[in-house]
Amino acid sequence: MSWMYDAEEVAHFKQIATSQRKIPKIMALNGFLEFFQREKTFRPKKKFTQGTIRYSLHKQAHASLQSGINLREVVRLPAGENMNDWLAVHVVDFFNRINLIYGTISEYCNVTTCPTMSGGSKYEYLWADGEIFKKPVQLPAPRYIELLMDWVENQINNESLFPVSTDVPFPKTFPTLCKKILARLFRVFVHVYIHHFDRIVSIGAEAHVNTCYKHFYYFIQEFDLMSAKELEPLAAMTAQMCKD
Repeated sequence: MSWMYDAEEVAHFKQIATSQRKIPKIMALNGFLEFFQREKTFRPKKKFTQGTIRYSLHKQAHASLQSGINLREVVRLPAGENMNDWLAVHVVDFFNRINLIYGTISEYCNVTTCPTMSGGSKYEYLWADGEIFKKPVQLPAPRYIELLMDWVENQINNESLFPVSTDVPFPKTFPTLCKKILARLFRVFVHVYIHHFDRIVSIGAEAHVNTCYKHFYYFIQEFDLMSAKELEPLAAMTAQMCKD
């Protein structure tokens, strides 16, 4: 699908992108969890088991974020580490962070305000999971996001898909599954940015959310995890925001 943005949408994306400049990058990174944990959380945070390789990678990635290293450098695979472990760590971290973000606006996202899972007037997501919803169906945004988060959580908790022990190999389909998870999590960014950014601004969270989005975007770009077509709904905003 070819995308054309009207003047109002372009102005909206520019407002979002420039809001990144309101607080320093290091402060945005360091204060993310502290800030959002004061707000409503959509669901319990998923954690890594202490003493595992993934726990160590998670702590390493978090320390890099806090150090103020450029986000493009933060997402690079550390020397000697397994790519699947690096993927697993980031999928879980992004799941946690996007949960926190959506939790701050969830009370404003209801069947009246958001009768469809849309990203503006030009884009709508239909839900299918191959089990209960075998064919794509239109759903209100809060129901769609609830099902999406349930689905992601089920994948993460399935040890045959996300093995906990290093003795258990990752399935061959693991990178493909991660791509699907990240593509679906991206849809929450789309909905929040286009339909609920005013709420994000009202609680002073815009720079924090923008930093999280940039981290997400640089990660998927580094490893080519989403197509340009999937990224189109936020393409104008991303071009403004991700210049460094």
